[in-house]
Amino acid sequence: MCGICGELNFKTSASLEAVQNMLPKLEKRGPDFGDTWQHDRVVFGHRRLAIIDLSSNSNQPMVDRELGLTIVFNGAIYNYPELRKQFIKEGYTFQSEGDTEVILKAYHKWGEDCPKHLHGMFAFTIWDEKKKQLFAVRDRMGIKPFYFSKTNEHFRFASNMQALLATGEIDQSIDPFALHNQFSLHAVIPAPRTIVNGIRKLEPGTSMTIDVNGKEKIQRYWFLDATRPEKELSEQEWTDKIHDALREAVRKRIDVADVPVGVLLSGGLDSSLLVALLAEAGVKDLRTFSIGFEDQPEEKGSEFEFSDQIVERYKTKHHKYHISNSEVLPHIPDAVKAMSEPMVGQDAVAFYLLNERVS
Repeated sequence: MCGICGELNFKTSASLEAVQNMLPKLEKRGPDFGDTWQHDRVVFGHRRLAIIDLSSNSNQPMVDRELGLTIVFNGAIYNYPELRKQFIKEGYTFQSEGDTEVILKAYHKWGEDCPKHLHGMFAFTIWDEKKKQLFAVRDRMGIKPFYFSKTNEHFRFASNMQALLATGEIDQSIDPFALHNQFSLHAVIPAPRTIVNGIRKLEPGTSMTIDVNGKEKIQRYWFLDATRPEKELSEQEWTDKIHDALREAVRKRIDVADVPVGVLLSGGLDSSLLVALLAEAGVKDLRTFSIGFEDQPEEKGSEFEFSDQIVERYKTKHHKYHISNSEVLPHIPDAVKAMSEPMVGQDAVAFYLLNERVS
């Protein structure tokens, strides 16, 4: 996870101060490195969590002077090794070993169609100096966040709402439609709305192009294909297809990171299945992490009885964290403060405490 932010000003030089005010709110997303880049109407900021190519060559904002492109990027491109090899054959040169620079070449080659060629989770913004326009993209399922505010003066974006609010120029009045969604859709506010009127979200599978005059174009580059196959499949055939698809999804992800990989193991279906698939893929010394709380008369606070069975079966390097009730309440304000949007459910606090210990 990294943190991105920036401004495109439609009337004058962009505000470096606004971006510098946003960066501290992104530091926990990217503790390894932070920097800004400014060019006339545009300022970019980035906080890096180094995952792929740990060297300084992959620091951001990343500038390709030859192509006239600058990028800030949050995410991971799983097919970047294949794309990189393809681009090298086509004559492109690289200064880094990571996936960020591959996105720049993909944009240069395919323009606004480049997201169609990227497999991964991503939110990124590219400044095209030759076209004098900003190109912003969010991945197909909206895994990575992209918040923005737009006025007659400027367009600003960030990985969380806290960063945008830190600029002090946001309409913080409650969006009544979003509030209705908040309470009727299990705490989900669908894009493009957020709980406040002054901030919006880029929709999943969508790109946005904005020029220096503020003219914008939003287009969908991906649609879910939910059509049934022509041939009717048996239950076993469906099982095999799902297994193959999950196996392929895991394969794409296990080869790209240059740091150890772990799983937050609750003992539920999703995390248990993921551990099984990683083991099937041959991952050794897999690290797993579980959290548990004190039992209450009406509810068990720990899922260790389930996660322990998965650990025993797959022999993972397991870490168990038991949190006393006296520790939970004091951390609720910290967990709420870390939320990009209002969340409902005790698991939000549990995930916060677990990730705090894992980090």
